[in-house]
Amino acid sequence: MTVQVTAAHLRAAAKGAVNAQNMNSVLVALDRYGARYSLDRPHRSVQYLAQLTHESGDFRFDREIWGPTDAQKRYDTRTDLGNTPQVDGDGKRYMGRTAGQLTGKANYQEFYDWCVAQRLNPPDFVAKPDLVNTDPWEGLVPIWYWQSRNLNRWADQGDIETITKKWNGGMNGFADRVDRFVRLSLVVLGYAPSAVAQFQQSAGLDADGDPGPKTRAALHTALLALSGASTKMAAFAAAPVVDEKEVVPVAVDQTVKKKFNILGWISGAFGGGGFGVAALAGFDWRALLVIIGFAVVLTVGVLVARKWVIGAIKDIRQAVEE
Repeated sequence: MTVQVTAAHLRAAAKGAVNAQNMNSVLVALDRYGARYSLDRPHRSVQYLAQLTHESGDFRFDREIWGPTDAQKRYDTRTDLGNTPQVDGDGKRYMGRTAGQLTGKANYQEFYDWCVAQRLNPPDFVAKPDLVNTDPWEGLVPIWYWQSRNLNRWADQGDIETITKKWNGGMNGFADRVDRFVRLSLVVLGYAPSAVAQFQQSAGLDADGDPGPKTRAALHTALLALSGASTKMAAFAAAPVVDEKEVVPVAVDQTVKKKFNILGWISGAFGGGGFGVAALAGFDWRALLVIIGFAVVLTVGVLVARKWVIGAIKDIRQAVEE
């Protein structure tokens, strides 16, 4: 059974006061629908909740604070958000709501259509947008956004950079998103939210207290273990981003090339000789025995070389997965 992220984890990792009601809406939806949308594993839910706690300020905001600011005034005619080109109040009507900050008429419509397709029997959010801030919809909005953009794929690789780009459309607030991911990861793994150096020491890393790419990769691997997922399967996808070593070690690569060269030499020696069954006619029996003996030795050599190659491939796999 995998470890689940709880309200206690979120409170411990929070950077400020937590709105319990809004947080509970998110957690209830995760509990009810998490398995359905593959968000029931901690290496995914920690990435998911790191994005949400950034967007909502530890769940304090489930509705955009309306000024209106100059940017908010422009929402009214943002046709790219599905709002009308006329100044008719669409900007405020379809302001950001829920911890995921659902914004724009098109997104309200898309969320409604998704709920219908999932047979969730939703109310008409376009006609009554405030209803997205009621349960279970408040917790389902961010799940829809995450699932519709296939973010589990990037969570499986520990790729918070790509998750941020696909969630935010850019890298706004990236440092805070990383900080929240690190804090929540540490808490879920049983550490204090600021115990980066302690975790680094236990993971065999330089204990400098800086949660850089290698530390985040180690946190990801530890969360995968809690998830019951294969760390070896995920390591190959994550290695190019978080690890500086070659995917195939040089020593292994050279060994394989050497063994392939030997196999090619043996095959070439036989094939290049131009021996064929028809060409054997006219040879006396002694010459024929020599040729047959050479063929037997060559066949054994090829089989041995093949075994070496298979062993080399296994070496590559083991070296990559370590």
